[in-house]
Amino acid sequence: MRFWRLLALVAILMSPLRLLASDIDYNTAHLDRRLPAVRTTDRIVVDGRLDEPAWATAPVAKEFIQNDPKEGQPASEDTEVRILYDDQNLYIGVFAHQQRLDDIIVSDLKKDFNLTSGDVFAVVLDTFHDQRNAYSFSTNPKGAKWDAQMINEGREQNVSWDAVWSVQTQIIEGGWYAEIAIPFRTLRFPDVSPQTWGINFMRRMRGRWEDTYWAPLQRVYNINRVSLAGTLENLQGIHPGADFRLKPYALANVHDAASGARSTDASGGFDVKYGLKTNLLLDFTMNTDFSQVEADEQQINLTRFSLLFPEKRDFFLENSGAFQFGPAPDRPGPAVRGRMNRVNDELDNLFFSRRIGISDDGVAIPIVAGARLTGHAGPFTIGALNIQQRSLEQSPATNFTALRLRRDILANSDVGVMVLNKAESGGNSNRVVGSDANFRFGRDFNIGGFAAKSFDSMKVGGKTGADTTTSVRMTYNSNRWDIRLANSIIGEQFNDESGFVPRTGFNKFSVRAGRRLRFNTLSRIVREFSPHFEMYNYLRPSGDFESRYIDYHIPFNFQDGTNVETGWNTDEENLLAPFTLNSRRRIVVPPGEYRFAEFFALTRTDPSKPVSVIGRYSTGTFWNGTHQQYNLYTTIRANERFNTTISWARNDVTLPVESYSTDLLSARINLNFSTRTFLNAFLQYNTDARQWTSNIRFNIIHHTLSDFFLVYNERRDSQTGVMQDRAVIAKITHMMAF
Repeated sequence: MRFWRLLALVAILMSPLRLLASDIDYNTAHLDRRLPAVRTTDRIVVDGRLDEPAWATAPVAKEFIQNDPKEGQPASEDTEVRILYDDQNLYIGVFAHQQRLDDIIVSDLKKDFNLTSGDVFAVVLDTFHDQRNAYSFSTNPKGAKWDAQMINEGREQNVSWDAVWSVQTQIIEGGWYAEIAIPFRTLRFPDVSPQTWGINFMRRMRGRWEDTYWAPLQRVYNINRVSLAGTLENLQGIHPGADFRLKPYALANVHDAASGARSTDASGGFDVKYGLKTNLLLDFTMNTDFSQVEADEQQINLTRFSLLFPEKRDFFLENSGAFQFGPAPDRPGPAVRGRMNRVNDELDNLFFSRRIGISDDGVAIPIVAGARLTGHAGPFTIGALNIQQRSLEQSPATNFTALRLRRDILANSDVGVMVLNKAESGGNSNRVVGSDANFRFGRDFNIGGFAAKSFDSMKVGGKTGADTTTSVRMTYNSNRWDIRLANSIIGEQFNDESGFVPRTGFNKFSVRAGRRLRFNTLSRIVREFSPHFEMYNYLRPSGDFESRYIDYHIPFNFQDGTNVETGWNTDEENLLAPFTLNSRRRIVVPPGEYRFAEFFALTRTDPSKPVSVIGRYSTGTFWNGTHQQYNLYTTIRANERFNTTISWARNDVTLPVESYSTDLLSARINLNFSTRTFLNAFLQYNTDARQWTSNIRFNIIHHTLSDFFLVYNERRDSQTGVMQDRAVIAKITHMMAF
């Protein structure tokens, strides 16, 4: 039966139906997109008006080209962009034509807002013109800000990078203005004159599901593809600044324990950033605090491996791309994760910063101090980090070191090395050394791989198994094809205590083949039809079979923004030892051979609408029983100032030993008073953990990159209502730039 399903999918993938195509030569089209920068002596007031006389002297970048839905066609509404500069700032003036103002969609005002759910204007600046790395700045018609550092054309993107820049917008009859000022000290670039930078602009009109670019791009790419960007020419007499920032903080908190005991505390610390002219950034932190960070999103684990919880702390997220090792992992979105959560079954990252300052059971461990050096020096990308962690209960004082060096080679490839060291105060240590390489051939074909070895002072003598890991991956990603092949080997004794390795002792081969199809005959209704299948096959070091996962998925993307996907997922498992499926209920799956499968159906409605929904239902066999899963993810957006997301996940598990159900309910409520004042609440109810949790944060950006936070955290027993833990935290930071 599996053979016939696979044969049917292959027939669809090889379908010769007539496809939509574009006549643009994307390899050369960007060469004609050249924009001279104009120096001004006028004082530019960033007010969203573009009424200074200097704006009339600047050449206009216009005639944007669609990337989606009608690739290669002119934009349905044009966009005009002008560039000015003086000794201190780069100014970007934008007028986005819009005949029907009712079509403008603004979904959020918060910093680093969601770029996919509303109208957006974005600019990317390749300041070294190396066609690899760049800075990204985005805004929407209400002036919200989004910024990021991009490395290797988006293979790594640091959204947590916070830049000093300003923007004001104005909606008028016929469209909307955006006026942007980016200080040169915010950017790193060569200290030469004149300069030529890579540059591209993107306009997203969410009401039409249309993306357009000044330097045209195929729909499989986005603005990060700076090797196909246009050029900004003739920047004269500008110099990168030192960009020295001091950011102290003061904190006070009140904590109530379940016993009724109350404790109070006050503390302080500071962060220092110093931007070197060589495009390196030095960070130093003292008495680091993360009390304002949003709580983790709870998960129900139906696998035999640890689940991955993402990093949310700004200090570790900022410039994290410098420590990326091997290919960047893909992440499924909320309510889309399948039962087996396969993204967690392999080496996720050689360096995983949540190992620092957080215990295995999620308790925060104080950090004394830390330093980090990241950035670029010529063809080299450098990352160096050292963090000293305090002792806490069973966790000894620990020092973490991460060293990363990567060299750019060829047109857009790189090779690198990484060294990790974890040293505990008692003398125990763990060290990992690795090397990786990533090569791009043409626009679409990539091949990469890595090898690493661990050195562990607590290694058990006489135990067999390798302490190494190797991986190789090939991808071909174009408008029509998505093909991936990978093979990974992780030895039984490989131990990376600075990374995330939930599973060791296997040889995994994986393959994915997908076809992207767009048909002239269906183009009014269906935007894209993209059937695909994936297989993961695991063997033990002895060569014996361990497990296999295969899926067959058929997704449809419609022109109105709706997505529908259905599929069939199959699993085979050969367990040599029992494992605990649910510790609270003491449910254990015995050793043996298991074959189970699930059918699922998923739909996503248009996220730009006032109400949007993601729903997923699956049913099938599960170990020696059955399993049904329900996911519902609803977003309600009254306007750009208020939105809320309510999610519900239910698992009905029937096994010979016991039948049980779990419910996980969460609600995110966001109230944006302005682009500088926010109230966010994150509430969670977990029947499996028998817990209610509340995380409520009030945030005022009182000065550039400076915040006041008032945070309320609470945990309660969901059955008795008894309070288990409660804290109120007030924190203020102030950034001083020199």
